[in-house]
Amino acid sequence: MEWREEAIVLGVRRHGESSVITELMTRSRGRHLGLVRGGRSRRLQPVLQPGNQVQVTWRARLDEHMGTFAVEPTELRAARLMESSLGLHGVQLLAAHLRLLPERDPHPRLYDGLRIILDHLASEGAGLSALNRREGIAAGEMILRFEIELLAELGFGLDLSCCAATGAHDDLAYVSPKSGRAVSRVAGAPWKEKLLPLPAFLVEAVPSSAADVSAGFLLTGYFLSRHVFEPRGLEAPSSRDAFIAAVAMDASPAGERGL
Repeated sequence: MEWREEAIVLGVRRHGESSVITELMTRSRGRHLGLVRGGRSRRLQPVLQPGNQVQVTWRARLDEHMGTFAVEPTELRAARLMESSLGLHGVQLLAAHLRLLPERDPHPRLYDGLRIILDHLASEGAGLSALNRREGIAAGEMILRFEIELLAELGFGLDLSCCAATGAHDDLAYVSPKSGRAVSRVAGAPWKEKLLPLPAFLVEAVPSSAADVSAGFLLTGYFLSRHVFEPRGLEAPSSRDAFIAAVAMDASPAGERGL
């Protein structure tokens, strides 16, 4: 058995004296594990870093075997990602989210989103001083939308298209914690204390603010905990809080960051 495809490195773990088991995300074959012989060598160690893009060839005697990877670098982002807290915690969070997916289950939309986000984080991470308020918010918004897509891919998608009570498409301001459906401001007013805030940028073409992104992470965090983490006996990844804190730091005025 053999196939060849582009992939993104999610992580590695040691195997024996010189090899590693590498975890990759591919577009058509999903999250996939494989053995890389000599993966701890000076040549391969820099390549097998989270966030890097590689061309991979997988070989195994039978399809159900873990198999081996032969990898060649195509886009080395890892060093640039590690230059900023947004990049470092962002790639860790994305990898943690993708580990919620069944192995070898294709999710092309998540793969495409992963690649776009990593390219963005790597370009901004090239110089921390280049980060500004808008760029920090943009990074947070991208991963927030990734979490919404992740919920949908796992079968727990939010319905933000219209009001669950009236069918209206305008002035959607809340989300029902029970159904995951949007609720308009008027219809939700009597129960607003029990509803989750819905940031306007998720349903309208309006700019987002740091407060909007923070509210968005509270929204997705609630449904991730309810439908994904708690049923599996898991805690939310620590990288999630770290990334949200990094977004808040980079979205704050320069004076508040001590720059």
